[in-house]
Amino acid sequence: MTAGTPVLAAVDWGTSRFRLWLLDGEGRALAQSQGPEGLDAGRNLGFEAVLRDHLARLSVPEALPVVICGMAGSHEGWVEAPYVQLPASLDAIAGTVVAVPGTALDVRIVPGLAKRSEAAPDVMRGEETQLIALTAEEPAGRMRVCLPGTHSKWVELRDRRVEDFTSYLTGELYALLGAHSILRHSLAGAADAQVDPEDPVFLDALHRAFAGPELLLAGLFSIRAAGLLGGLLGGLAGAEAAAARLSGLLIGTEVAVALRDEAAPAAVTLVASGGMARLYGAALQAAGAVVTTVDADRAVCAGLMAIAFGGRAGGLARRQA
Repeated sequence: MTAGTPVLAAVDWGTSRFRLWLLDGEGRALAQSQGPEGLDAGRNLGFEAVLRDHLARLSVPEALPVVICGMAGSHEGWVEAPYVQLPASLDAIAGTVVAVPGTALDVRIVPGLAKRSEAAPDVMRGEETQLIALTAEEPAGRMRVCLPGTHSKWVELRDRRVEDFTSYLTGELYALLGAHSILRHSLAGAADAQVDPEDPVFLDALHRAFAGPELLLAGLFSIRAAGLLGGLLGGLAGAEAAAARLSGLLIGTEVAVALRDEAAPAAVTLVASGGMARLYGAALQAAGAVVTTVDADRAVCAGLMAIAFGGRAGGLARRQA
């Protein structure tokens, strides 16, 4: 495959966002198209119509293969790609992609993963593609992976097999509390502001969560109380400080619970980008973890590339902290 020549349209089709990368033979992104046409828009506008619109924006030829991960393969999506059950070989995921019928386009959808457990049932769609990218370069051994997001995933990998994973509602809970709970008065529009990972309020909230993750519910209400009482609890006052405290309590509780059975120091591969990478990186380091960071977008592209072309994932840049 030739560098600089498009060989694949890689798509991450989420619940609320659509992202497409045009990749060359080395797995490098030549161009990108993204928009708000998530799962609901795909159903309303037509999945093929949305895809064709984004392909046209990049002048992608119709014959170019398209590989999609995410919610397009859900029961409510374009074509259902049934879950692969745990424990799951990542090679099995790559080998069970589903071709989309009834279109002139060459489109294939990646299945997700499911954990059938009465005590803790769980599912993922999209993140499995990033896991394939990680293990394409380091196929042997154990790996603990954190994938932050609306529904964060913590995954236990061993020798290209997903042994276990747990989802946390952290990102969605932050959005719900900031917009629809009594805490909306404390955040006062700052819920969407970027929290500084070096903010003392955020760091203090992390350590409070590490010390007592079982106190999360009480800690959440303390945000409201502190605002009413003139900024108690370490000087907490103002909407931005309230947002930093809320973020720190939620992320800190997630990290504390996820690492509670790990030997210290825990080694964690963090798959994240932008502000999310900075916040989770700060939280993991504060918890004493040894962190290796992989860019989430590059991992999606590399995983889809590996699925399309049998393991040629392209290089993943890793940054250790």
